[in-house]
Amino acid sequence: MGARAIYLVKDLARATGHSVYTVEHYLRKGLLKEFGRGPHTNYRYFNERTVSRLRKIRELRIEGKGLEEIRAILA
Repeated sequence: MGARAIYLVKDLARATGHSVYTVEHYLRKGLLKEFGRGPHTNYRYFNERTVSRLRKIRELRIEGKGLEEIRAILA
């Protein structure tokens, strides 16, 4: 079994082509959630599921959907 990718916010932004600001905005809006936090650093950790979710959000935004509509679609 291979190692699983773990991302910090900046890595997540880089991997998906979103800005750090946009990732933070989606976190505040509840469209994304971290799967854990570092016990000493309090850094948020994300995984491939979050990368897939961000790609889906981008597709929906390109289609012209608003964030509330996207939240409903992803729920």
